[in-house]
Amino acid sequence: MKHSIKSLIGFTIGATDGDIGLVKDFYFEDNSWIVRYFVIETGSWQKGRKVLISPDAILTPDWKNKTFPINLSKEQIKNSPDIDTELPVYRQQEIKLYNHYELGNYWRVGSVAGSMPPLNNLLMKEDDAISDKMPDDDLHLRSTNKVTGYIVAALDGTIGDVEDFIIDDDTWKLDIIIVNTGIGILGKKVLVFVKCITEIKWNISTVIIDLNTESIENTAEYVESELWKI
Repeated sequence: MKHSIKSLIGFTIGATDGDIGLVKDFYFEDNSWIVRYFVIETGSWQKGRKVLISPDAILTPDWKNKTFPINLSKEQIKNSPDIDTELPVYRQQEIKLYNHYELGNYWRVGSVAGSMPPLNNLLMKEDDAISDKMPDDDLHLRSTNKVTGYIVAALDGTIGDVEDFIIDDDTWKLDIIIVNTGIGILGKKVLVFVKCITEIKWNISTVIIDLNTESIENTAEYVESELWKI
């Protein structure tokens, strides 16, 4: 099923022994577009601490009640490694996180789009981090909150900015970006598949796509109520 990322913000995360907080953001891998972490604000019981939860821990979502049940306890969340979600997440921090929750690590297994790593598989020692890392491995995790608002540039000019993302809950992959063309091209929202993205210039907050402005002008306007048709 497809969902917009913004529609998932505020979902409750339900541990095995009670609710732990609300979804505030998502970290995705910019080379696969797969969401690797839900950013959860824990609320008063942890003084508003933010923690990272892997989609591996998500059980069957309760869409009606806007809840993601997880197979972790509040004690596990409480004792999880501290990671500053306002700063880049590095591989060595991820190893501590995955070892704490006893999850398989996506950078060794299940890294192909649509294939999620199995639980309790291939745990790593922290000393393995350097030998296991590939160049720039640590640079691939991006925040959906921060990429929202990025300029979108076509082959022949700017067309608008990133308004939202559409995610597939079977694979937790971001398949599509929603582009708000503002007042430039008829002032509408259009869908652009991530496969059309040729580059993201992080230093100038710009998404480059291999389409021209005419093709965007001729694209049907995105209607949120028709998301189920995609």
